[in-house]
Amino acid sequence: MHKKVTKAIFPVAGMGTRFLPATKSVPKEIMTLVDRPLIQYAIDEARAAGIEDFIFVTSRGKSALEDYFDLAPDLEASLEASGKFALLDTLRDTNMDSGAIAYMRQHKPLGLGHAVSCARKLIGDEPFAVILPDDVIAAETPCLQQMVEAHAETGGAMVATMEVSPERASSYGILDISRSDGPLMCVKGMVEKPAPGKAPSNLAVIGRYILTPAVLKNLDTIERGAGGEIQLTDAIAKEIAEGRDVFGYRFDGQRFDCGSKAGFLQATVAFALARDDLRDEFSEYLAQIKTFQQAAQ
Repeated sequence: MHKKVTKAIFPVAGMGTRFLPATKSVPKEIMTLVDRPLIQYAIDEARAAGIEDFIFVTSRGKSALEDYFDLAPDLEASLEASGKFALLDTLRDTNMDSGAIAYMRQHKPLGLGHAVSCARKLIGDEPFAVILPDDVIAAETPCLQQMVEAHAETGGAMVATMEVSPERASSYGILDISRSDGPLMCVKGMVEKPAPGKAPSNLAVIGRYILTPAVLKNLDTIERGAGGEIQLTDAIAKEIAEGRDVFGYRFDGQRFDCGSKAGFLQATVAFALARDDLRDEFSEYLAQIKTFQQAAQ
């Protein structure tokens, strides 16, 4: 058995420009799928995986994100006085223990690798997870939990992966694998945003990682990569080059790219239809829209 993963980094310093003007005053991570913000889905997934220490890499203008996890005693008292105990339980589920969350600032937008390196002093000498809240994954067993259970057997570094169409490969970090065993695959190379037609596979890295402290050291020595940024995939690829184990994990679940408007809307529909209290009414509305579209054609 390998060291247990108990710490997770949440890179949340991005400005969310694709969602302007909403993100002018509201951090993208606070935008809601149905009635929960993106960051809550990420935190819930981390909790299910046994994460105990939560490290947020933030930037200027993210105070609303920090406030979200604070206690709201006046609101709790109002709900209790009104007898709204179900809502009170829902609210309390979002509370975090004092000291559970640490905040680190990324002063310059130098890429995901740089954001992760900002948290190095809080990681120490143990494996850690990285969760990108933009990637929301609907799964019976949460994605990070699947990975943590696999990592307990394999050790090394591990990235979540899924298949993408060849024309979309240039938008992702892409794996080059030597062999696979069920959901687990041995990685022999990684390419960040390969040129069209140059991808070694159609297996894309998505926003869940389990990394070793060695990856943090690599971030100090690698040169800037795609987009002039410090790429996390380049630091992981260096692990492969130096003979250390890197695994891909093909998770069981559906990933939604909530960093894009279309992906956010798709996730909203999917999560609404999964809710017992919304499914019937919302399904009826969607059916009406389809009827209107067909009538207009």
